[in-house]
Amino acid sequence: MLWKVELARLAERTGLHITVCHFPPGTSKWNKIEHRLWSNVTMNWRGRPLTSHEVVVNLIGSTTTSSGLTVRAERDTGIYPKGIKIAKKVIDSLPLQRHDFHGDWNYTVNPPEEEAN
Repeated sequence: MLWKVELARLAERTGLHITVCHFPPGTSKWNKIEHRLWSNVTMNWRGRPLTSHEVVVNLIGSTTTSSGLTVRAERDTGIYPKGIKIAKKVIDSLPLQRHDFHGDWNYTVNPPEEEAN
């Protein structure tokens, strides 16, 4: 739920309407980006020992194809606190507009409405 809280803060800061559409669990096989990217990444690192985060990130980032795919990868070394709890009241007050089709997976996070002058 922290994800949605932070998206709402981003929408408020930027004034953007942010639409989120998740693939439902078990449907990654339909995600064309996942197939086009990760099939090439796994071919690139085939047979190489994945001994560290640095090795993995470098192998992902060095993936290319003859048809023009290039991959940029970097490790996020940020430290993120664990166990952050979000109150139900906060979650219920988020400016989410659920879509008609699978509103749990598809929604728009709206910025605050501008006040009329």
